[in-house]
Amino acid sequence: MSETTATTTAADGLRARALKLDAADPLAGRRALFALDDGVYLDGNSLGALPVHVPARVQDVLARQWGELRIQSWDESGWWTAPERIGDRIAPLVGAAAGQIVVGDSTSVNVFKAVVAAARLAGEGRDEILVDATTFPTDGYIAASAARLTGHRIVPVAPADVPAALGPRTAAVLLNHVDYRSGRLHDLPGLTAAVRAAGAVAVWDLCHSAGALPVGLDEYGVDLAVGCTYKYLNGGPGSPAYLYVAERHQAAFDSPLPGWNSHADPFGMTPDYTPADGSVRGRVGTPDIVSMLTLEAALDVWDGVSVEAVRAKSLALTDFFLECVEAYVPAGRVTSVTPAAHAERGSQVALRCDDAEPVMRRLIERGVVGDLRRPDVLRFGFTPLYVGYADAERAARVLADVLAEPELARGAS
Repeated sequence: MSETTATTTAADGLRARALKLDAADPLAGRRALFALDDGVYLDGNSLGALPVHVPARVQDVLARQWGELRIQSWDESGWWTAPERIGDRIAPLVGAAAGQIVVGDSTSVNVFKAVVAAARLAGEGRDEILVDATTFPTDGYIAASAARLTGHRIVPVAPADVPAALGPRTAAVLLNHVDYRSGRLHDLPGLTAAVRAAGAVAVWDLCHSAGALPVGLDEYGVDLAVGCTYKYLNGGPGSPAYLYVAERHQAAFDSPLPGWNSHADPFGMTPDYTPADGSVRGRVGTPDIVSMLTLEAALDVWDGVSVEAVRAKSLALTDFFLECVEAYVPAGRVTSVTPAAHAERGSQVALRCDDAEPVMRRLIERGVVGDLRRPDVLRFGFTPLYVGYADAERAARVLADVLAEPELARGAS
């Protein structure tokens, strides 16, 4: 059998398997809930696809709630209670009981609130904040600013090295659940336990895990957490982030941004600040209602879906994609930097590739949308609610075709 014939046979087998897997997929029907075209969308880890029912819901917010009811909508349309109400809808997706998540502001603002509050919760004599050395840059910027304002010292450390770096001076530890470049899943249960055993406060960034895999905030005793909603939660560009404050910390949670919305008597307009009870303490100013209610509508796609089912499909999809890449792409052209072990993998596959930028550009031109992290990482996000096995097979096949194009093939020789 010639090499070409063998490759064709392998491709036929993988395509046939993909069709069978899609036919048996219990989540396959969810794809119809999203506005998608004939391409392969593997960038939901940057911006989730639009649920098809959302535009009509937003039109109601604009035309009726704002256009007709106007100021009355704060009560009649539930605008005032939206941050906590929507937080309670996100809570099951991250393993939290109701009353611990408030929606609002950006991830960056919530990181600031959480890191400063964590430093204050830790108490006297603790002057170090450990920060994931591989973190998304903004988290590091924010943590450094928070440290300057609170008189703490930043200590960058790789997540795996956190237990050894903990000590009596550690106040707080800011970690990413999933590394945004590589897709590596960090040990939230083990690291949280180590942080708390050391007397410090654990703060987790869930941007690349919420909606993709079980988190277990309550189960594993996480203190504080933040996350965005425009990735796997499909809330739309710039949709508001959220802040988790474990119930045991809410009475002592001291926000560095005390606003009128988090006041115990917001309409009293008193000069002195008295914080409200519960997760409301995480509010600051007037909620961004239009984008918040867009998010609330988008969360309907999760009705009847378990995060465990999403995780099972995510792992199967990424396994299958890696298998297809190995079958189609010539040896040495790409290297996975995403861990093979399921316990260490989020819901994306990152491939190191020479000429990553032109490769991704050509993939997008051919209908396979991923993204890249300079200088040489191709990122493919797998959102199980709308990505299927045929998508994974097609993406790997198109990647192989792109890498075989003369200009790129010459560059690899």
